[in-house]
Amino acid sequence: MNKVVLTYGTFDLFHIGHLNLLQRLKDLGDYLLVGVSTDEFNASKGKQTVVRFEDRLRIVQNIKCVDLAIPETHWEQKRGDIEKHDVSIFGMGNDWSGKFDALRDCCEVVYLPRTDDVSSTSMKKLLSVLDKTHIDELKQALGILSTIIDRFD
Repeated sequence: MNKVVLTYGTFDLFHIGHLNLLQRLKDLGDYLLVGVSTDEFNASKGKQTVVRFEDRLRIVQNIKCVDLAIPETHWEQKRGDIEKHDVSIFGMGNDWSGKFDALRDCCEVVYLPRTDDVSSTSMKKLLSVLDKTHIDELKQALGILSTIIDRFD
């Protein structure tokens, strides 16, 4: 019988940390099922993605170690997916450690280490310098500095 491993994530700005986690999860079983959070579900959590859901789902589905990617639409979906797909192992990154222990009554729950120094959140912070509001603030500061410099001419 196949050992099915299940995980969930937003997978925005797909990076090496995502790939490492998915590969480690696949190594735990025979079949990797990945729930990808929809834009609507992310909005309900107060999160906004850079990459739209349809593209994130397609990216994850085309990762070699992923056998099936499905939409994640709400928190309560996990238990139903575990039963529906006969999941043996539910795995997440260790930043979620302890959050899904209630699922231990229906499968093994594991929390795997994250890849150091990489996350979608840190990538978004780096990209925020390109945000229009930030650029407008920089222009305003430059204008103030120019005024000060002009006084010394």
